[in-house]
Amino acid sequence: MKVFLMYKDHNFDLQQELPSNEQVLTQDLELNTLFNAMARGDEFLFKVAKKAILSCLNNDLDTILYRQDILRDCLRNSSIVRAIYYIAVESIESEKKNYLSIFSRYPAAILYRSVEVLQMFVGMLKKLRTIADEHADKFESEGFTAFFAMLNEELDDEYFAGVQNHLRELKFRDGVLISAELGKGNKGINYILRKPRDKKQSWMERIFAPKPPVYTFYISERDESGARALSELKDRGINLVANALAQSTDHILSFFNVLRTELAFYVGCLNLHEQLAPKGEPMSFPLPLPPGERRHSFNGLYDVCLALSLEQRIVGNDVNADNKDLVIITGANQGGKSTFLRSIGLAQLMMQCGMFIPAESFRANVCDGLFTHYKREEDATMKSGKLDEELSRMSDIVDHITSNSIVLFNESFAATNEREGSEIARQIVCALLEKRIKVFFVTHLYEFAHGFYDKKMANALFLRAERQADGTRTFKLIAGEPLQTSYGEDLYNSIFGKGN
Repeated sequence: MKVFLMYKDHNFDLQQELPSNEQVLTQDLELNTLFNAMARGDEFLFKVAKKAILSCLNNDLDTILYRQDILRDCLRNSSIVRAIYYIAVESIESEKKNYLSIFSRYPAAILYRSVEVLQMFVGMLKKLRTIADEHADKFESEGFTAFFAMLNEELDDEYFAGVQNHLRELKFRDGVLISAELGKGNKGINYILRKPRDKKQSWMERIFAPKPPVYTFYISERDESGARALSELKDRGINLVANALAQSTDHILSFFNVLRTELAFYVGCLNLHEQLAPKGEPMSFPLPLPPGERRHSFNGLYDVCLALSLEQRIVGNDVNADNKDLVIITGANQGGKSTFLRSIGLAQLMMQCGMFIPAESFRANVCDGLFTHYKREEDATMKSGKLDEELSRMSDIVDHITSNSIVLFNESFAATNEREGSEIARQIVCALLEKRIKVFFVTHLYEFAHGFYDKKMANALFLRAERQADGTRTFKLIAGEPLQTSYGEDLYNSIFGKGN
C-alpha cells in the first residue's frame, strides 16, 4: 500500500539530510516561530515541518503544484484529514503497547503478538476504508484521489474476510497440526505447519472418513521436560508462519508510519492556517515558475513569523521585481526593511514546499538554493574581527551556492568604513549577478547602493522604506532612489524627546 501524498512516485524521507546552512536559515528567518505554529506543541509535527520546509529547495514545479492541490483538499476537508491522521497515530501507538521484546525470540510469542497487532490493524484499516467510502467524492486532488482509490482496491470486503479467517485459524484453538520427517539419528526435520481438518464435514463424514494412522501419547501434568519439548516442537512448526505474519504486521505498520508522516505536513499547514485566519491575514497559493525565469512579484506580502508574534495585523508590501536580478532596499531605520527581507525568504521556502503564502498574491521562480548573510552582534568569543567573520561566512556561501539561487543580505559588510564596505559589497554582488544568482540587499551603505543606481541597470530594482514628513514609518516599501540618510535623528527624538 502506497501513500504518495508528498510526491507522486515515492515516499517522503524523514531521515534525509538538511542543507548545510539550515541553522543559519533557521536563525535569520526565525523559522522556529513558523515550526512551532505548525506543531502546536507536538514534537513530531515540529520535526516534519522542519524537514519538509528546509528540504524543499529540491522540489520541482510538478511536486509543488501536486502538494498545493492536496493542501487545497485539506483546507476544504480539514476534519476528515485530521481523522485520517489520528487513525495513523492511534495505530502506531497501539502497536507500541503490544511490543514484547523479552519474548521476541520465541516463535509462539511472535505469532501471538503479531495476531493481536494485526487484529488491531484490521480495525484501523476498516476505519480508513469507511472514510474512503463516505468522503472520497469530496476530494479533487490527484494525490487524494489516488490514495482513496488504493484503499478501495486493496482493502475490499474479500481482503478483510480473508484476513479475519486467517487470524482465527492462527489462534489455534483446536491445537496445532504439524508434519515432520525423520532425519539422521531419528531427529525431526522439515517441520511444516498444516492446515487443520475441514470443519465443514458432517459428523457422519468425519466418523466414516478414512483416517491416517496415528500414534498418540500423553504428557503428565507434572512432566515439565516433556511440556518444554512439546513447546519446542510447536515453535519449530510455527516458526515460518510467525515470521511471515510478523513481516505482514511490519508492512502495515510501515504504511501507517508513512501515512502519519506525510499527513503531518498538511496537519501542520492546517494548524498555521487556523492561527492566521482569525487575524484576518491574507493567504493565497503562489504561482511557482521555472528557475531560469526571473519572476518575483506579489501583493500584500507580510512576514508570517511577525504576524504570529503580534496581535495586530501586519503591513504587507506590493512589489513587482519581475526580470530583476538585484533588489537593493534602503531607507529609514526601523522602517520595515529587515522584516521585508525576512518575508522574502519565508515566502520562497513556503512556496517551494507546496504551502500557501502569507500574501494576497505571489508569483516567483523557484530557486536551487536559499542563503542568508545577516549582520551579527558582537561576540566576545570571536577570534577575529567582525569583518573577517562576515567574509568567512560569505566564503562558506560561495562554497555551496549554485546558479539560480537567492541570497539575502542584511546590513552586510558594514563592520568597516563606508568606502571599504561599499567596495566589498559591490564586488561580491557583481560576481553573484554574473553567475545568475538573485540578490536582495538591505543596506545603509550609500556609496554601494547609489553606485548601482547610477548604472541604470535594467535588471535592478531599488526600494526605500517609506517615511512621512513628520518622521512616521508606514512600514511600506516604495520604489525610489537611495537616500544618503537613514533618519537616525527620528529615533533619537522618539527616545529622548525633542529639545533634550
